[in-house]
Amino acid sequence: MNRSFVTRAATALVTLTLWSGGAAAQSVQDFYKGKTIQLAIGFGPGASYDTYARILADFLGRHIPGQPRILPVTMEGAGSLRVANWLYNVAPKDGTAFGTTSRAVPFAPLIGTQGGVSFDPTRFTWIGSANNEVSTCVAWKTSGIASFGDLTQKELIIGGDGPSADGEQFARVMNALLGTRIKIVSGYPGGNAVNLAMERGEVQGRCGWSWSGVKAERRQWVDSGLVSIIIQLALSKHLELPDVPLIMDLAHADEQKQMLRLVLARQPLGRPFYAPPEVPAERAEALRQAFMATMRDPGFLAAAGKAQLEINPLSGAEIGAIVRDVVANTPPHVVARTKELLTKN
Repeated sequence: MNRSFVTRAATALVTLTLWSGGAAAQSVQDFYKGKTIQLAIGFGPGASYDTYARILADFLGRHIPGQPRILPVTMEGAGSLRVANWLYNVAPKDGTAFGTTSRAVPFAPLIGTQGGVSFDPTRFTWIGSANNEVSTCVAWKTSGIASFGDLTQKELIIGGDGPSADGEQFARVMNALLGTRIKIVSGYPGGNAVNLAMERGEVQGRCGWSWSGVKAERRQWVDSGLVSIIIQLALSKHLELPDVPLIMDLAHADEQKQMLRLVLARQPLGRPFYAPPEVPAERAEALRQAFMATMRDPGFLAAAGKAQLEINPLSGAEIGAIVRDVVANTPPHVVARTKELLTKN
C-alpha cells in the first residue's frame, strides 16, 4: 500500500476525531458566550405579560453560562398564538429562542375556539412560569354590578381580546354553567385597550384579568372604588381576596367541576416561558436552572416589586407535568363539551 496514502488517511482520521470530539464536548458556556437569545413576547408594550418578560430579560442572561444577551421582541397576533406557532415551527431549536404567551395558549389544541393552531404543547421545552395566577372579573362602578349575585341578574358588557383569550373564554363558561349575563364586545387588541375602553365608557368591565395584573396596571381603580372585584377565576383563592367568591365553590354538578378544572388548568402556568421542541438537553436544563435562579435574584425581585408584579414561580418540569396531565387524562366527553360550550355560547 502506498505510504503517502496511509499517512494522509491517518491524518484525516485524527483530524476528524479531534473535530468531532471538540464539537461534542462544547460546553453550554462555550455555546452561549457572545450569543443573543431572542425572547418573543405575544403581547404589546404595557401589558402585564410584556412587563414580566422585559424585567426577566434584564436579569436572566446573568444566570445562563456564558451570559448571553436576552433580546425581547414584540410578536403580537391571534391572542399570542402567533408566538406559539413560531416557536414550534420556525424558531431555531438550538436554545437561542424562547417566548411567552397567554397561559391559555398551551391548551388551544384541546379547547381553542379559533383556527391556526399548529403545535403539540406536550413537546415544547418548558422553562418556567413567573407566577401561579388568580384571575378576576371586574365591573366599573357605573355598571350597577357590585357582586356575583348582581351578575346573574343584570347584563355586564365586557371588552374581549379574542375567542382564545382568558377573558372571553371565562365569560362564556360562566354564562353557560353559572347563569351569568355577560355580553362580550370582542376585537380589542389587548388588555390595555380594554382598560381604556372602560375609562371611555365603551364597556363596563373585564374578565380574565389577573389579580397581579390588576395591581400592576390599575391598583388605584380598586383602592378608589372605580371597579368592583366580582369573582376569582382559579382553582383556589388568592390570600389577598378572602371575601371574593371563587368560581370553583359555585359549581355543584360533577361535570361542571370537571369543565371548570379543564378551563382553569392554565392558571398555574400564570406567566409561562417556553422554547421550541428538541432543544439540546443540556441547554434546556441550563435555561430552566437560570430561570429559577432569576426568580430568586434580589435585583430581579426588587425590579418586580417596583412594578408591582407577583412572583410565585413554577419550574419548567412542573409546567410540563401539568400540560401532559391535562392532555392525557381529561375525559374526551369533557373536552368535547367544553369546546362546544366555548364555541357556541
